[in-house]
Amino acid sequence: MLALRLTWGARPAVQLRRLLVALASAGTGFLLLCTLGYAISHPEDHRAAALRLAWCLTPLAATVYFSLAVARTDPGTRPRPGLSAIGLGPARQMAVSATTTALSCLLGSMLALLFFLHLRGDLTGMPFDGAAADFLAADAPLPLPAALTLLGLVPVIASVTVGFVLRPRDDRPASARREARSYGRFGAYGRTTAREPFGAYGRFRARQSPGEPAAPKDATPTVTLTDENQLPGPNQDSALPSVTQEAPGDLPWGIAVLAAGLAVEAYANRQGTTAATPLPGGHAGTPSVLIGWLLTAVGLAVAGPGLTHLCGRLVQSTRPGAVRLLAGRVLMSEADRIGRPLGVVCAVVSGTYAMTTLYDPTGPQVGPLTTLGLLLVTGCTTATLLTAAVEAKHARSDTTAALLRLGAPATMLRSAAALRAGALLALFGPLTLIVAELAALPLVG
Repeated sequence: MLALRLTWGARPAVQLRRLLVALASAGTGFLLLCTLGYAISHPEDHRAAALRLAWCLTPLAATVYFSLAVARTDPGTRPRPGLSAIGLGPARQMAVSATTTALSCLLGSMLALLFFLHLRGDLTGMPFDGAAADFLAADAPLPLPAALTLLGLVPVIASVTVGFVLRPRDDRPASARREARSYGRFGAYGRTTAREPFGAYGRFRARQSPGEPAAPKDATPTVTLTDENQLPGPNQDSALPSVTQEAPGDLPWGIAVLAAGLAVEAYANRQGTTAATPLPGGHAGTPSVLIGWLLTAVGLAVAGPGLTHLCGRLVQSTRPGAVRLLAGRVLMSEADRIGRPLGVVCAVVSGTYAMTTLYDPTGPQVGPLTTLGLLLVTGCTTATLLTAAVEAKHARSDTTAALLRLGAPATMLRSAAALRAGALLALFGPLTLIVAELAALPLVG
């Protein structure tokens, strides 16, 4: 009941994100049901049915990734003062977040089932009754257990993923955890200080040591840049937040995986004796091409935070001004939050560009299911990136308010935001084109 009340009481923007999750779940569920319909109508072709089911894993992963991003930015499940006193601690808030995600995905699965039955002709009274009866095996009975199993994949996987990622964690050093446990032996004080919030909100908020007095709610955040770059103003305790100067450690691993994927794709065209694997849209390639594409996508996703951090360092290099310094520091501080979704978007765009380059107008046309799958993957990854950007904007809202109180003009903040977007586009745009051209080489000719 609490999950339902938090769902209905959210703002319109939050409801829109949940509706997008439901639509993505509906599209993925419809693709899975179409795979089931193909398997029913072609019982002798087990390999093609299994291959179609395997291609549905990509939209499924994109949908789960998007649902996780929406759950991380859901304000209804963030820690609030007084909730622990009524028994709604971090663990129950994580359960509420997972339940809300499951409800959104279940709504999408129900829509997918209704639309599938409508196209089969099982439901009448609406336009396009039975429009795809031949393709969806309307002459054969639909196995209900198999259909419900396929429709339950998205809600179950999405809710389990959200619960695992947003589980309560204690990121304090071992000495601080031992001190909190020692306080906990002496009553409610220790139990209160030992509590930790969950998810992205808890990881990015300020930590409070046991015995340290809590800051008042109206206190101005104390933030600094560097000693030589203090912003002038009447209140010297407020400026920009300090950021971690160390680059994410995943950059070398991401570059290594990306290079391995490109190497596998470069040697894939030498496997002339290997059986071809049909790709969406009527193309054919060897299994090595698919492995190379997968490694390339993983490499871009892993290297995204490191490349974003590097982009921020380059922006503020060589005697930066206020705008460049602000843009670079924000990119460095938000590298982990927006870097990985940006890498995933680059991987999807490079794959789509490669498929567009290989498309032959005289060959087989791209079917509606392939188009739906491409729209799902690109839409979910793009929406995930936009959701991460919204999360980053909310995370630095206190810093933005402090800058405005210091007298910083709003045009400077907008210029810094435009500079960040331009710098990311200048770095990731050519990289995406290069990876796409190299990915298409094994299939050209």
